[in-house]
Amino acid sequence: MGFAPTSSRRQLFRSAALGGLALAAIAAFQPVQAQDTVKLGLVAALSGTSAVSGEAITRGLTIAMEEINAAGGILGGKKIALIRRDDESNPGKGVAAARELIFSEKVAAFFGGIDTPVSFAIVPLANQQKVPFMGVWAAGTGITRNKAEPNYVFRVSAMDVLVDKALIAHAKAKFSADQVGLMLINNPWGESNQVGLTAAAEEQGVKIVGIEKFEASDVDMVAQLTRLKQAGAKSLILVSNAAPAAQMIKSMDRMGWDVPVVSHWGISGGRFTELAGPTAEKVHFIQTYSFFGEQSPTGKKVLDALMAKYSDVKGPGDVIAPVGTANAYDAMHLLAKAIDKAGSTDGDAIRKALESLGSHQGLIKTYNPAFTATEHDALNEKDYVMVRFKGDQIVPID
Repeated sequence: MGFAPTSSRRQLFRSAALGGLALAAIAAFQPVQAQDTVKLGLVAALSGTSAVSGEAITRGLTIAMEEINAAGGILGGKKIALIRRDDESNPGKGVAAARELIFSEKVAAFFGGIDTPVSFAIVPLANQQKVPFMGVWAAGTGITRNKAEPNYVFRVSAMDVLVDKALIAHAKAKFSADQVGLMLINNPWGESNQVGLTAAAEEQGVKIVGIEKFEASDVDMVAQLTRLKQAGAKSLILVSNAAPAAQMIKSMDRMGWDVPVVSHWGISGGRFTELAGPTAEKVHFIQTYSFFGEQSPTGKKVLDALMAKYSDVKGPGDVIAPVGTANAYDAMHLLAKAIDKAGSTDGDAIRKALESLGSHQGLIKTYNPAFTATEHDALNEKDYVMVRFKGDQIVPID
C-alpha cells in the first residue's frame, strides 16, 4: 500500500481536482440514457488536502464497475454509470452535492467519502428520500447507527467504536503504554472517537491522562502536546486527517518529544508524509486492507487491474490510499449485487436486498453476510491491520 513519489503525488492532486471538474461537466452536459444505464453517485473530497482519498475511492469504484459492466451489467444488461461530485470536505457542500445527485441526476444510490462530518450531514437526507447511501471511508459510529427506521445508510469501512478498541490495544501491546493522551480534531469525528476511546481505555485498563482538541487550520499544537507530556502520556492516540495531523507531528519535532503515536486512518488520505517530514514514518495507523503480502485471487485481480489502468501504479506500494480503494471496490460489488437482486432501482427494494444478500466473496474478505436488517456495517475489528509509512509507501507493521 502507499502513495506515488512526492512529485507524482502532487500531480495526482492536480489531476484529481481537474478530473472531478471534468467529470462533473461531462455528467452535466452529456445526458445518460436512463433505459441503458443505472446511475450511481459519489460525494467525496475530489480537491483540496484530502483529494487523494477521493481519487482512491474513485479508482476502487471504477475497477469494480468496469468488471460488472464487462460481465453484462445489472438488471438484465444495464451498465452502471458513476457520477461524481466534490464535497471539498465541507458538510454544506456535501449535502448540496447529495441533493443534486438525488433530485437532478436521480441516482439509484450513492457512495460517501473520507469525512465523517460530511457523512453525518448527508445521512438525514438519504433516509428522508429513501435513497441508499453507502459509506466507504468515514468511520463515525453514528453514520450507520443513526436510529432511523428504516435505515438507508450502509458502510463498507471501519467504525470508530471498533477502531478505538484497536488503537488502544495497539498502543498497549506495541508500546507498553498504560497511560495515553488523546489528540482529537475538533469536529464530530473527534467527538465520536472521544466517546469510543474513553470506553476502550477503561475496558482495557489504560489511563487517559488528557484529552486535547485542535482545529483543522491549526499550525502550532505545542501547548496541547506540552500538557499531555506533563501529564505523563506514554503514547498519543491521534484522530485527524492528513494536514492537521502533519502539523501535530511538526509541533512534536519542535518540542523534541519522541513519543509513540498511534493514529486513526485519516492520515492516509492526503499529503501526510510530504507535510510532516521524516517523523511521519514513526506513526502507526490502521487500515482495512493491504496489497502487500500473499494476495487472494481477488486481490491479485484488483492489483493487476489497477496497474493496467493507472500508469502510476507499478506495484502494491503505489496503490494510493489503499483503504479507500479496497473499501470502494467491495462496496460497488455489493451494491450492484443488491440492485440486481432487487430487480429495480427503487430505494426501498435496494435497502431490503442489501439486508439479505447472503454470502459474497470480496476483496477484503468473504462477507457472510455483509449486512442484515439490524447490522449495516460490513466490517469489524477482525478486518483491521496496523501499518506505517515507509517513505511514500504504506507498509504493514513488522
